[in-house]
Amino acid sequence: MKTKIYFLENSSSFSFADLDSPHIAGSEKTLINIANELSKNENLTIKVFNQYNKFSVQNNLLWSNLKNIDPSDKPDYLIAMSDANLLRLVNCKKKFLWSHSVQTVEKFIRKKQLIPFIMNKPILLLEGEYHYKTRSFLTSFFGKRILPIAVDDDFINSNVDHNFVPKPKAIFTTRSDRNLIFLLECWEKIKKKSPEAKLFINPPHNLSKDDKKNGIFLRNRGNKSELIKDLLDSRLMLNPGHKGEVFCLAAEEARELCLPIITMGYGSLYERVKHNETGFICKNKDEFINLTVNILNNDDIYLDLKKKLLLKRNSRSYKDVANDFLKILNES
Repeated sequence: MKTKIYFLENSSSFSFADLDSPHIAGSEKTLINIANELSKNENLTIKVFNQYNKFSVQNNLLWSNLKNIDPSDKPDYLIAMSDANLLRLVNCKKKFLWSHSVQTVEKFIRKKQLIPFIMNKPILLLEGEYHYKTRSFLTSFFGKRILPIAVDDDFINSNVDHNFVPKPKAIFTTRSDRNLIFLLECWEKIKKKSPEAKLFINPPHNLSKDDKKNGIFLRNRGNKSELIKDLLDSRLMLNPGHKGEVFCLAAEEARELCLPIITMGYGSLYERVKHNETGFICKNKDEFINLTVNILNNDDIYLDLKKKLLLKRNSRSYKDVANDFLKILNES
């Protein structure tokens, strides 16, 4: 008899066919990737229910709307994505809550998570050490496990030219509320020391006259293949980090494509970057500026970091994530 695993998600309408869409957020990519990988296992039946209004099947994976849940069906494992209220929709003995954000006790209560959490007694799935440390005892009372995620296979399978030296182009591909202001303040000084340098950031953002003068541009936020091309054409990623970042998929995508990352290490960024191997974790703003300038202006420094990054390619895929996920389920 096959093991049945259900995932419940309530943020928007998407399915496994939307992995390459520019409108898919990191948490949604995570759900698509883990469901797709698990569905390759012939001993499993995977069902995902969210706001998707169609009925789609691929391998051992069914994707449908939350309204189509059969109340008489009893899966072996139930995983709610982010929202503890979803746990009440299915009768299951082994329940998990997969968190994608930092949640204080106050926010947990305000989002009406506490009562369904206590009633359903789920084990928390968290995406890294920082995420684990910031999760309070009250909101993880029934146990918590670390399950680091990974990038899409398309990043892993992309060809990286070992000897290619991009122009002095920096890129920032995360949300603008994740310390973009700090980055723009630094960039004004970086530009003076590296006059040919350009910085590409994600929309939406209103570029001022000074921004344009300082060589700051808005990326065309296209599909995944366009993102990969933009990353491969860049010399480094600038990502200060943010206290709300529990994994930072953008940084992991950059690392996989061998972009050095300059960061302040805020939030989980200290986990994504190994100092002097995959980039630099800076102690202050001046260090952030100077190390960025060094990589933009010096091909040898860039190529040395690139060689180190090439050795770390394909260190974790969703096959590894799925194997670790199943171990957590089996040990619960």
